[in-house]
Amino acid sequence: MKIALIGQSLFGQEVYKELRNDGHDIVGVFTIPDKDGKADPLAVEAEKDGVAVFKFPRWRLKGQAIPEVVDQYKATGAELNVLPFCSQFIPMEVIDHPKHGSIIYHPSLLPRHRGASAINWTLIHGDKKGGFTVFWADDGLDTGPILLQRECDVEPNDTVNTIYKRFLFPEGVKGTVDAVRLIAEGKAPKIVQPEEGATYECIQKKDNAKIDWNQPAEALHNWIRGNDKVPGAWAEVDGQKVTFYGSSLVDNGTTTNGQPLEIPGASRPGIVTKAGLVLFGSDGKTLLVKNLQFEDGKMIAAAQYFSSGSSAAVELTEDEKAFAEQMRAVWQSILSNVAQIDDSTDFFKSGAASMDVVRLVEEVKLRASSCQLQNEDVYMNTTFQDFIQMCVRKLRGEDDEEELVVDYVEKNVNNMSIKMPHQLFINGEFVDAEGGKTYKTINPTDGAAICDVSLAQISDVDRAVAAAKEAFEEGEWGKMNPRDRGRLIYRLADLMEEHQEELATIESIDSGAVYTLALKTHVGMSIQTFRYFAGWCDKIQGSTIPINQARPNRNLTFTKKEPIGVCAIVIPWNYPLMMLAWKTAACLAAGNTIVLKPAQVTPLTALKFAELAARAGLPKGVINILPGSGALVGQRLSDHPDVRKLGFTGSTEIGKHIMKSCAVSNVKKVSLELGGKSPLIIFGDCDMDKAVRMGMSSVFFNKGENCIAAGRLFVEDTIHDAFVKKVVEEVKKMKIGDPLDRSTDHGPQNHKAHLDKLVEYCQTGVKEGATLICGGKQVQRPGFFFEPTIFTNVQDNMYIAIEESFGPVMIISKFKNGEVDDVLRRANATEYGLASGVFTRDISKALYVSERLNAGTVFVNTYNKTDVAAPFGGFKQSGFGKDLGQEALNEYLKTKAVTIEY
Repeated sequence: MKIALIGQSLFGQEVYKELRNDGHDIVGVFTIPDKDGKADPLAVEAEKDGVAVFKFPRWRLKGQAIPEVVDQYKATGAELNVLPFCSQFIPMEVIDHPKHGSIIYHPSLLPRHRGASAINWTLIHGDKKGGFTVFWADDGLDTGPILLQRECDVEPNDTVNTIYKRFLFPEGVKGTVDAVRLIAEGKAPKIVQPEEGATYECIQKKDNAKIDWNQPAEALHNWIRGNDKVPGAWAEVDGQKVTFYGSSLVDNGTTTNGQPLEIPGASRPGIVTKAGLVLFGSDGKTLLVKNLQFEDGKMIAAAQYFSSGSSAAVELTEDEKAFAEQMRAVWQSILSNVAQIDDSTDFFKSGAASMDVVRLVEEVKLRASSCQLQNEDVYMNTTFQDFIQMCVRKLRGEDDEEELVVDYVEKNVNNMSIKMPHQLFINGEFVDAEGGKTYKTINPTDGAAICDVSLAQISDVDRAVAAAKEAFEEGEWGKMNPRDRGRLIYRLADLMEEHQEELATIESIDSGAVYTLALKTHVGMSIQTFRYFAGWCDKIQGSTIPINQARPNRNLTFTKKEPIGVCAIVIPWNYPLMMLAWKTAACLAAGNTIVLKPAQVTPLTALKFAELAARAGLPKGVINILPGSGALVGQRLSDHPDVRKLGFTGSTEIGKHIMKSCAVSNVKKVSLELGGKSPLIIFGDCDMDKAVRMGMSSVFFNKGENCIAAGRLFVEDTIHDAFVKKVVEEVKKMKIGDPLDRSTDHGPQNHKAHLDKLVEYCQTGVKEGATLICGGKQVQRPGFFFEPTIFTNVQDNMYIAIEESFGPVMIISKFKNGEVDDVLRRANATEYGLASGVFTRDISKALYVSERLNAGTVFVNTYNKTDVAAPFGGFKQSGFGKDLGQEALNEYLKTKAVTIEY
């Protein structure tokens, strides 16, 4: 079909390209004249293709069509006029001339919001649904018959820009092209617009965008976002016009700290806080504005209202001077109408438009990939000097990010001063829980409270998930180059290493871990985990797949590995930092954002980690930490519709409940590392000394609070008595005491409830007839200490043979010499399958047993030998999915298949 395209802008350019791709003959492009020596994008594209381009300044004069203009149009022989976006008045002589008439794209659901500011008014009126209409042009104002409509949800904090980029632009291009297809196929409807529900609003200009403060907060929010970015809602502040951008509705709790700002006409002063400018509606409710723009065009973060312009200029290095000259050349190419770019040249006053902002941001990325600019950065630094200063600060990591405010609990312990955050960490800030709710976290060494910790509520979960979603969908993290993402994770690992003694001390007083073990394993392996997965960031890739060709055409099919989105992580109390690292490192490497719930009894290293992540430069919202109860926080994360993946380590009972909730809510992807009753088989031909040493470690490592602990030892009868004798001798040598004492072997159990369960567990073993060789009781001293315990003569049907103790309890059963298959049957007769082990000098026997043990990990002549590069996870009711190794990445990625025909 022969088409005349009448319009302008990037939208018009994309419609033009898609119509040509569909095989239509574009016989003429009618667009606006060049501005400041620059052609409209639609004209640029058409001229590149050799299509006739007409740039009439007007089509009518004194209400009458200009004959020469109409004649030039008619000479193209167009059969259809397509008006994707047109700011000019087109005479009816042109509208009605083609065989198929004219169609127009309009960004509202007609008949609602007729007029030139339809998107603005969709938001100003607080519509829950938006969309666009392609209609047949007539002599009315957006009154012609409807050809096609498509709708979308309007998000609570949408602006003109966000809804346009998310839906109205991409789907509008497709919809306009689909409308042309329907016309070409003779299937295009003409549905008369109903008059019921029809509205017409005026064009939004700066003059009529002034804010009326005598409205509820929601109406103020809608007015500001409905004018964001153009024309910009404004009010008088301190004697000058100030324009407000980036509005969102917030809870009244946001107003806790800040400096008042008098705003004439407002019901009460605004408050400049570290989050932005808090404003009050006539109903007393609040909204938050992120950015402000002054009459001279300068834009600032609202949080900096009282400090704007106070930062000193940085002196450039030689490399930075070279970068500045490169950017001067870029400015010169964009601002071709300006003779020379000097330090005072203003980007926008020199004629730059929004499309030039996009180009400038991309030009910076090409020259300095680590300088991740947002469009807002350009609007806030409009002169060349300010722009270069801003870029250099970002390149140095000194980009005026607001200083992290931490209300530390400080203690002098372990010959050092430790500083512990104790609040929730949401969207890059430490904040109190809703209602200021707290609880006490207890030191298991003496049972005394360490400090009060914020106790997250459901509203806090919702805020954290919203922050993580925004960081993933709109923030810097989701757009970041994978290699740059890896660089940040490496930096985080380096900071953890710098603070490893402090982290180990906090871990020790909060969980009871022996300090030397906390330093080497709890913290040391956590650092290794982040470094390992930082290296994976730029190695996540798909594959090409040969498929049957669609002859005579050909096909290319490839897969992409993409991040899932917002991931919830719920971790246990036995290795508070290491369990965080095992899941979080892979999740971040894959490009996701995180809301993590540490165990309620061990929150402190997770909160210290949050501080270090912020100081490493991870963007706001990427990591959020919520201490709180599983019944409240864990349940809400399982149920939340915006959480797309949940990783859990904990009990099988809770894992089943989480899995059910995740399925019912929105079929979340789930990975579960659950309970275990890991068998360790010790054959008579083993290295006895090693078997004793490793057997001790398999049970008593980390006070037995170890998910892969050997829950049951099967010892061949030929060595059984000798093995038990040696183990008892070694247990008697173990020093029980203060975990900060470097000579301590065995610290306190994690918390009182767990200690009580261990006492009950051992009492049950004695009642059922097992032989208690040693231990089985609480140590008579302050704190939650439990004696290392050994049971023998444990029969297969006993409670302690079946159920996990999760404590320092060695369960020994005997098996007859040579009965390999029978002991395998007994070892596998459990619903768990997390880990297992075998000790023997016979390599054939070792391989035979390892093949038949039904567990996710099998140790041969060793135990507890986990490594960041080796996958870790269980079978059966020990869960599914893997931590660590390359396989862990798959838990936080989704695979997309793309097929192209050419």
